[in-house]
Amino acid sequence: MAREYPDWPNCAALMFACARRYGDRPALWAKREGAWRPTVWREVGRQAASLARALRARGVAAGDRVVIVSENRPEFPVADTAIMALRAISVPTYTTNTPADHAHILRDCGARAVIVSTRALARRVLEGAAEAGGLDLLVAIDDPGETAIPVLRWAEAVADPSPPDDIEAEAALIPREQTACLIYTSGTGGTPKGVMLPHRAILSNCRGAFELLRPLNLQDETYLSFLPLSHSYEHTCGQFFLLSVGSQIHYSAGADRIAAEMLEVRPTVMTAVPRLFEVIRSRILAQVEREGGWKQRLFDLALSQGLKRVKGESLGLLGLIDPLLDRLVRAKVRARFGGRLKGIMSGGARLDPEIGRFFLALGIPIMQGYGQTEAGPVVAANPPDRIRIDTVGRPLPGVEVRIAEDGEILVRGELVMQGYWGNEEATRAAITEDGWLRTGDVGALDADGYLRITDRKKDFIKTNGGDMVSPARVEGLLMQQPGIAQAVVAGDGRPHLVALIVPAEGADEVAVTLAVEAANKRLSVAERVRKWRLVEPFTIENGMMTPTQKIRRPAVLGQYREAVAGLYR
Repeated sequence: MAREYPDWPNCAALMFACARRYGDRPALWAKREGAWRPTVWREVGRQAASLARALRARGVAAGDRVVIVSENRPEFPVADTAIMALRAISVPTYTTNTPADHAHILRDCGARAVIVSTRALARRVLEGAAEAGGLDLLVAIDDPGETAIPVLRWAEAVADPSPPDDIEAEAALIPREQTACLIYTSGTGGTPKGVMLPHRAILSNCRGAFELLRPLNLQDETYLSFLPLSHSYEHTCGQFFLLSVGSQIHYSAGADRIAAEMLEVRPTVMTAVPRLFEVIRSRILAQVEREGGWKQRLFDLALSQGLKRVKGESLGLLGLIDPLLDRLVRAKVRARFGGRLKGIMSGGARLDPEIGRFFLALGIPIMQGYGQTEAGPVVAANPPDRIRIDTVGRPLPGVEVRIAEDGEILVRGELVMQGYWGNEEATRAAITEDGWLRTGDVGALDADGYLRITDRKKDFIKTNGGDMVSPARVEGLLMQQPGIAQAVVAGDGRPHLVALIVPAEGADEVAVTLAVEAANKRLSVAERVRKWRLVEPFTIENGMMTPTQKIRRPAVLGQYREAVAGLYR
């Protein structure tokens, strides 16, 4: 890892400088025809410049918005770089978006051009575009099928063999304050808003991550990218930061392939959302229970000894056999992640501390962080050599954090967005006159500067008895139980809490009853769930989860309004 992080003027310049520096070294990997195949850095720079020239020739100019609708693949960062190099604004969007979602974004940001990958995605985009008023240009990575809109084929757009010198020189002049991209919020609390992130916000995050991760000595790392690149977390950390330090990125074929791909790629660094850890933990515990006998006892011993180490306690006489436990138990857990992990960064939602300690005890180096799209997105993260898993770590270098009188976390620094696209009222509500971002999260800073998140400011439940309850805490404890896969609690203005519960695979009502009873024993009287009902799984497809696996509480409670009311009758 270099001693100092380069002072890039903007994100496009970062990419072209890396292409020049690393040349024929592999940068972006994708699986084609059954094998992982690389795109080298020199080719990334050439293709980005060629695409920029092609877009300009077809009318894309500075300030224009260009939407990207693509799964994670090498073409994504190439497209991103080309758009930014023209001083245009990149608008990455989720592949799970419906035609109505696309219509809202196209209408809201006024985009006239879209870069799309597959034919299936193109159909949804075109349907949304028709509702929004049409498009001037569709850049098609794959064959889009029949369309009345002018189409520029990707192969044609990136065919120019000229070196990127002209586009690279132009890109070097783009100021840090220029808007780099519009990242739309996931809509957990309502209609998605376009967050204007300038180059400075992304670069501030990159520099902060560089300083935070110095102990890992990052250099020629292998990174497995599976969170959507349309999400600000993956867009900043999994694209610009990791590429800027010379990592090789392997693009996952999807969440259903991630377990197999970790074994193939053997990543050294990863980013993830808590849901991944919840799923893997459930699978590990289910396997251990099936095996039973001495294997289960050995696992329990390895876990308990590991938990002592995490808490800083003495291992006692059993410490003598800890190396054996590491080889027989923990090494097998590490092997599930490929066996080479230096660190895995958890973000996007709250990681339950118990789940975090479980993996730390088994040798998986989880570093929990915190942020939001409006802040680039990373605000704070745990340093790899001083992890406190019950916190989200310390603010990144260059980031100011303070706690308001009502407990709300306020953030200031280069990472803060310019505002919401076309929505001055929402911008004024989010950013104070002196530049503090109101996060809407409630938390506290401890004596060592570590930040703890307690809840969303607007998500507290107030019972009619006056008790203030954190739904995140209750839901987290419910979902720790083996019989419960997902849970949403309700009770605002009511005498007690009730829950909508998705049972774990194979769990019946008896198992769920026992699970709720076990969770209630760890909750205060006001927090306990008195009644519950089984419901269908919350998924991206039914609109109950965001593309980053966060439950949309308003959507769930809206869908099951009558069911919740019935639990109180």
